[in-house]
Amino acid sequence: MWWFQQGLSFLPSALVIWTFATFIFSYITAITLHHVDPALPYISDTGTIPPERCLFGVMLNIAAVLGIATMYVRYKQVHALNPEENLIIKLNKAGLVLGILSCLGLSLVANFQKSTLFIVHVCGAVLAFSMGSFYMFVQTILSYQMQPKIHSKQVFWVRLLLVIW
Repeated sequence: MWWFQQGLSFLPSALVIWTFATFIFSYITAITLHHVDPALPYISDTGTIPPERCLFGVMLNIAAVLGIATMYVRYKQVHALNPEENLIIKLNKAGLVLGILSCLGLSLVANFQKSTLFIVHVCGAVLAFSMGSFYMFVQTILSYQMQPKIHSKQVFWVRLLLVIW
């Protein structure tokens, strides 16, 4: 077992659970305080007015840090498994940069509400979603390049379906 795997397997699950909890807690707070209509408001609307703005911002910033940590561990994992394959090394570095940019966008969304600085909020959302999509696409290509040595074809096909979906 490599040093970066010891005790870090919780990161992907923690990222998903924490991000989901962020949206649920800010939604419940906004509904309870009658700041939004309960019938499916935009996620950003549930983090616009204090105190849910504070909760939304802090929790989404923590989600961004968890995202960067998860993506860095994935980067180190791919690097350790393929230390000398040039294409995989380049794709892996590109994936890390895309992932960090996506998390930066998430942090911008958390800290700049659409009611105060709309353009920064939208730029952060575009950065988060576009770079996140490209990150998933790069990870899919990496899965394809690492089969059958590291990944099975099923891993590639599942990732491809998730990227297309």
